[in-house]
Amino acid sequence: MPAPDITPPERPWHAGLRAARANLVPGLIVQAVMIVTVLAYFYAPSTREIFDFLGSLKERWGYGYSALSAIIAGAIIPEILRIVVFQKGRAGRHNLGNFLFATCYWGISGMQVDLFYRLQGEWFGTTADVGTVLKKVFVDQFLYCPLFAAPQAAIIYDWKQLGFAHHHLRGFFTADFYRRAVVPTLFATWGVWIPIVAALYSLPSLLQIPLFSLALSLWVMLFTWMSEQRTGVKRADPGKLC
Repeated sequence: MPAPDITPPERPWHAGLRAARANLVPGLIVQAVMIVTVLAYFYAPSTREIFDFLGSLKERWGYGYSALSAIIAGAIIPEILRIVVFQKGRAGRHNLGNFLFATCYWGISGMQVDLFYRLQGEWFGTTADVGTVLKKVFVDQFLYCPLFAAPQAAIIYDWKQLGFAHHHLRGFFTADFYRRAVVPTLFATWGVWIPIVAALYSLPSLLQIPLFSLALSLWVMLFTWMSEQRTGVKRADPGKLC
């Protein structure tokens, strides 16, 4: 008779650190891109035309721009990469399901983030001094994420991986689910997003959502990987996309 498996479960922060390490290089690349973008805005006048164009689009389209840019970054790009890298160019029906799910989720999330950024501007102002940026980063990463964004994403993504079966819903609203699913998400989020949101809040309000989309694709791939690992969904080499 085989001996029972008495291996202790992985601690939540270890899972988060493992996911963050798996995405260290692309995370650093995206952070570097954001920092260079901020420096270009302030110190490279030749780039202002591009920034002005993005800002004018955001001003004209409002929440529609937020939804569309989030769909491109959170649904279209990751699914294309999934097909090309994991599936060696062979698309299937499940890719359409993934795309429709991600389109709905990230379209709504893009508008939520837009609303949150607007509220931050009302609460703390729109200047980019150190004190204002630090306040926005703190509220973003240590209040908004733990209390709303991370639990929402963990519940919806895990529910999707489990086939949207209604009998799983009760298990999502427990301290155990928060410890097992949300805490690792937070550790991975902080490792990638604290420098990114600091860069975003250093820019004018109209540019925050357009440049938020630059970093979103990485996070969707990271988060999807974590969710599929938790729920036991198998796919080819889940750690190699990043």
